[in-house]
Amino acid sequence: MIRIGLTLNEAKTSIKQARRERFDFLGYTFGPQRLWKDGYVYLGASPSKKSVSRLRQKVADLLVSQNVAPWTDVRDRLNRVLRGWSNYFGYGTRLMAYRAVDHYVHERVRNFLRHRHKVSSRGATSFSNAIVFGKLGVLRLRDVHLGPLP
Repeated sequence: MIRIGLTLNEAKTSIKQARRERFDFLGYTFGPQRLWKDGYVYLGASPSKKSVSRLRQKVADLLVSQNVAPWTDVRDRLNRVLRGWSNYFGYGTRLMAYRAVDHYVHERVRNFLRHRHKVSSRGATSFSNAIVFGKLGVLRLRDVHLGPLP
């Protein structure tokens, strides 16, 4: 590597036992995973907590009350961000991360539209899951790769 001008960062470089401990690399967490149904342990990959956190920050930055763009423009930008993230993280165990992101997106969209339309309640009826992900056209991540659940 020295011959081509590359050096290792000693602070970031480490050797891990992938069968026993987890590690983060390129936005994924690799290592032992546990099935929630029966506790079976397997080696797998899932989106890291840091990458989910960064996506949540992008969604929060987009859905601020100062954003006065038409809803269709806001929705299209939001869907582009979500689709790009889901395309990158389309590998591995992703159901729990997708569920967390979908829940967060629903809460942020509901609050954004509630303030925009001056709804005095929490907006749970006006902007329910079915309306936000259906009529309003927001992308639901769990439907992208996993298909719609009954």
